[in-house]
Amino acid sequence: MNPEVIDQLVEKDPSLESSRPALEAMKEGACCIHRSWGFGQITGFDNDRGMVLIDFEEEDRKSHAMDPVFCIGKLEVLPSEHILSKHRANPAEIETIAKKEPVELVVEILSTCEDGCAQAREIERIMAFLLGPAKGKKWWTATKKLLVKDPRVAVPNKKIEPYVLRDEPVKPEQEILQDFFDEKRSKHKIILAEKLFDLAAEKEDLQADLPQVLNELTVAIMEARNLSQADRLYGIWVRNNLARDVEEDVEKLEPTSASILEECKDDLPGLADQMPTKFHRRFLDLVTRVYEGDWKPLVINLLQNTAFKFSGECAHFLVDQEEPKLLISSLNKALDEQNVKAPVLLWILKFRELSKFKEILSPLINPRLLTAVFSAIDYESLQNATTRRIPLAEILSDDRELLPIILSKGSTENAKDLAQALLLNPGFEDLSKRSLLARFIKRHPEIQDMIDGNGSRSDSSGSAASVTDDSLIVSQVSYDQKMSDLDLLNKEKIPTNSQAIEAARELGDLRENAEYQMAKEEQKLLLARQSELQTDLMRAKPTDFTDAPKENVGIGSIVNLIDSKSGENQKYVILGAWDSDPDNNILSYLTPLGQRLLGKKKGESVETEVEGNVQSWKIESLSRWIDSK
Repeated sequence: MNPEVIDQLVEKDPSLESSRPALEAMKEGACCIHRSWGFGQITGFDNDRGMVLIDFEEEDRKSHAMDPVFCIGKLEVLPSEHILSKHRANPAEIETIAKKEPVELVVEILSTCEDGCAQAREIERIMAFLLGPAKGKKWWTATKKLLVKDPRVAVPNKKIEPYVLRDEPVKPEQEILQDFFDEKRSKHKIILAEKLFDLAAEKEDLQADLPQVLNELTVAIMEARNLSQADRLYGIWVRNNLARDVEEDVEKLEPTSASILEECKDDLPGLADQMPTKFHRRFLDLVTRVYEGDWKPLVINLLQNTAFKFSGECAHFLVDQEEPKLLISSLNKALDEQNVKAPVLLWILKFRELSKFKEILSPLINPRLLTAVFSAIDYESLQNATTRRIPLAEILSDDRELLPIILSKGSTENAKDLAQALLLNPGFEDLSKRSLLARFIKRHPEIQDMIDGNGSRSDSSGSAASVTDDSLIVSQVSYDQKMSDLDLLNKEKIPTNSQAIEAARELGDLRENAEYQMAKEEQKLLLARQSELQTDLMRAKPTDFTDAPKENVGIGSIVNLIDSKSGENQKYVILGAWDSDPDNNILSYLTPLGQRLLGKKKGESVETEVEGNVQSWKIESLSRWIDSK
C-alpha cells in the first residue's frame, strides 16, 4: 500500500498509527498467509473500494478483495527472503532443494525465523503450503531423522521445544556426550548412550571420553535400584556396542548379558517382551549361546508365550536356524491341545502368504485353526474392558480371502459348528459378524436355514431367505460394494478428514477459520454416510438367489408380462433391495411393481398406474435369474 492511502486510513482512525508497519508491508507482489484461506499473493489495491487484492490458491479466491484494516492481525505478510516467497518466484529451484538437500531447506527456513527458532508444527505448516499437506508431512517425517545428525541445527528433546539454528555448528554427539555426563537418571543415561552410539560415525571422535562413558554406564547398570532386568540387559548391550572399539571381548565386561539371562531363566518370556524390537534377534542369539545344548525348547516357549512381534521373530529365527519342522510340530501340538495363544494365531494369519512361511503354514489354514481363533477372540473379549478392537477379529473381518480358504478345507458340518460359534462369540461387532456369516452362507447356503431356524422359512415371495419387516434381501455383489464403501470411509476418508480438521485447527481462530468450518461440514456428511451404511448392512441378508422359486414370483425371478389390451410385452428381473437398474429392466423387490409381483403365479395379473392410466399385465412366463447366467 502506498503512503498516501495509509495516511488517509490513519487520519480516519488514529489508533492505526501503531499498525503502520503492517500496512506498509502489504505491497503489490508480496506473498502472505491468511488464517483461514491459506497462502496467497497481493496483486494490487482497489482505490475505489479501498481494498487489498489477493490471489489465494483456491480458484474461486483469485483477486479476492479484503479490507486492509480487517487484515491486520489475520494476514501474515511474508518477507521476500521467506522460503514461500522464493518458491512463488522460482518453484522449480526450491522443490529441487527440498528433494535433494532437505536439511539445507530447513536451515534456510530457520534463518528467516525470529532468533533462528521454529516449532516443528511451524516448519510442517510451511511444507504443507510448499508441497501439499500429504507430501509435506511425509517430507518432514523423513527430514527430522536427517536433522539429528546435522551440526548446524539443535534438535529438541521434547515436542514443545523449538528447532534452533546454531550460531556455531556443534557435532550432535558432543552435545549428547555433555547431556550424558550431566544426566543422573540411570534409564535416561542408557538412552543417551545409545543415541551417542547411533550418531558417532567415527568412534575416534569419542576415544578420549569413551573410558569415562563406559565406566559411568557400567555403574548405572549395576547400582541403580530403579532399573528392571530388561533395562539392565538393554544397558549392557548399549555399553557393549560402544565398547567394541576399545575392548577385545566385550562379552566379558561385568555385568554380562549372560548373567542377566541366567537370573531370569524362569521368566524368559517376561524379559523378552520388555526388550526393544531392534534387540529381539540379539536376545534369541543370546539364548542359543547361553543355553547351547538346550535352546530349542526355550525358543518354543518364547514363541508361544510372548507378544506378537517377539513371537513372530521366534518363527523367523527357527526357520533361519533350519528348524522348520520344529516350528510346525510345535504349532500343531499347541493347536491339538487347544492352548495356542492369540499372538501366535495372529502371526499365522498375517504371514501365511509370505514366501518364507507359505509352505510351512498352508496345512494349518483349516477349520481347526478357525476354532482356535474364535476361542482366542472370545477369551480376549472377556478380558478386554475397553472398546478397543481385537486384532484377530479385525484381520478375520478385513481379509476377505481368508474365511473361504478355511471353509474350503472342511465339511458342511464343520462350517455349521463354526458358524454357531461365531454367532455366540462376543468379540465381534454386529456388522462384522453379519459380514462373516455372509461368507459362510456363500460357501454353504444351508447355514442360512440354521441362522433363521431349523428348516427353511418360506414367505409370500417364495424365497427361502426370510424377509422380515426390518431385514433387506440383497445380492452378494451389492452387499460387498456397500462393505467396500464403508471400508473406504473408515480407513481413508474419515481419517483424512480428521487430519484436515487438526491441520485447520492449528491455523487459529476457529470462528473465522474457513478451512476448519469446511472440514467440519465434510465430517458431518461422512459420519452421516457411515451411519447410513452401517444401518443398511445391519439389516442386510446377502443371497446368491439360488433359492428363488420356480412356481411363483420371488426374489431372483425373471418375469415376462403382457399387456392385456395392447399385447405389449415387458420383461423384468426381480432382484435384491440394492440392485435396481431400470435401464436394464432390473427391479428391486421393494419397488411398487416388485411388491405387486411377489408371490404371483403364471397366468395371474397385476395392475400398474402411470399418470392416471391403469394397465393390466398378465404373467406370461416365469424363470429363475440364476438359471439364465
